[in-house]
Amino acid sequence: MARFIDVLLVLSLSLSFCLLPETASAQLRRNFYAKTCPNVESIVRNAVTQKFRQTFVTVPATIRLFFHDCFVQGCDASVIIQSTGSNKAEKDHPDNLSLAGDGFDTVIKAKQAVDAVPGCRNKVSCADILAMATRDVIALSGGPSYAVELGRLDGLSSTAASVNGKLPQPTFNLNQLNSLFAANGLSQTDMIALSGAHSVGFSHCSKFSNRIYSFSRQSPVDPTLNRAYATQLQQMCPRNVDPRIAINMDPNTPRRFDNVYYNNLQQGKGLFTSDQVLFTDQRSRPLVNAWATNSQAFNNAFVTAITKLGRVGVNTGKNGNIRRRCDAFN
Repeated sequence: MARFIDVLLVLSLSLSFCLLPETASAQLRRNFYAKTCPNVESIVRNAVTQKFRQTFVTVPATIRLFFHDCFVQGCDASVIIQSTGSNKAEKDHPDNLSLAGDGFDTVIKAKQAVDAVPGCRNKVSCADILAMATRDVIALSGGPSYAVELGRLDGLSSTAASVNGKLPQPTFNLNQLNSLFAANGLSQTDMIALSGAHSVGFSHCSKFSNRIYSFSRQSPVDPTLNRAYATQLQQMCPRNVDPRIAINMDPNTPRRFDNVYYNNLQQGKGLFTSDQVLFTDQRSRPLVNAWATNSQAFNNAFVTAITKLGRVGVNTGKNGNIRRRCDAFN
């Protein structure tokens, strides 16, 4: 009997040690790579800066890629995976087809830069590189810089079907937005702050054409839309416009990450219904008004929100790995 108990004790201890790495990897922390790849943040920043100098699209493309990744199966870089003959991946879901290629390219180039350092090769996940690159593009465009929590593993699956119902739509009202964000552990305040990333975004005309041509029988143009702005949008987006045409989401400072987005909402210049509703709904209007006049308060709220976003559905242990290539499973 004593021998049996000893065997059980050994098995129990063995199991505990096997589980330790999984438990440890669940804990995101700053300086996660201090011993394995100590210069990872500067390597990624240099690669991102180089890409940023080539095209400003790097900024909104990378931020949006991070958001679309985290809201589907968590922050696991599964949105970067290429489809194969046997699997239609997340990036080919209709909601992801408008993700700009420059976002994917930013992460892939940063991964190559990290892996070019012998001591860092295959040590840093694509999910963490995307999180760092997002911080870097925000700072490069005038937004706040912040410490990024690291230690994510890359996902082991990516399917288009998994995207269904997981991403906010441009037509959403406040209840729909709050419900979707709450499902990811994010509050209404977090949602309003993260919407501020539309300060540097752009959109294709089809995403908001209903607001300027076919809103309702009584009013073809959405009455919450600024009249002059609506006319301007109609000129930029005629009825049979080239579907590739893109419009800045912030008509005033489209290349600067700032709080002008909230000023625009006060003036009826939110491009999507889901933008303008933040001002028209009495429940969210106070924060829009507060951040329109206080950029530091917005920056602080945004950093809190994007840090929380980066914790969504983090992979641990056997549920993930470190991909050798960001766009393909090992």
